[in-house]
Amino acid sequence: MRREDINQDLRNLAFDFFNWFSRFEFALKEQRFLKNRTIGARAEPDWDKFVKAHRAAYAVSPAAAALLTEKPRRQVVGDPEHGFEDLPFPPKTVDLDKVVAYAKTVRNNLFHGGKHGHDQWDDPTRMRRLLELTITVLAELAALGGFGGDYDRYY
Repeated sequence: MRREDINQDLRNLAFDFFNWFSRFEFALKEQRFLKNRTIGARAEPDWDKFVKAHRAAYAVSPAAAALLTEKPRRQVVGDPEHGFEDLPFPPKTVDLDKVVAYAKTVRNNLFHGGKHGHDQWDDPTRMRRLLELTITVLAELAALGGFGGDYDRYY
């Protein structure tokens, strides 16, 4: 999809998505879900620690169920063209793990990949749906984690 073909509504939605995704990662760091807690280390959010801490309390919402149904796909190296594939989940992977993997995949695809010729990312209707669902899911995960003002900036 060419830039001039993206309507303002979808551009605004993409901005909102990046805003909420970055707020969620900020909240992860503020809540001490860090890959490395060593003083002086880079402050990198650790999604896996968040998932492990909240896996037992998680219940799939309607938005999360829809995201699971949509199954965002990841871009893979191809010859001659790159392609997309389903995320490989081991048997018995719990829903929170899948929801977080899909949310991160939406972010990665929007930011890094697949913006030409592929039916999943050249389709504004699908893009809109994935962005809206993931924004909703991020808010639900922030509530699950008790992120409060670290996520929504209302202290």
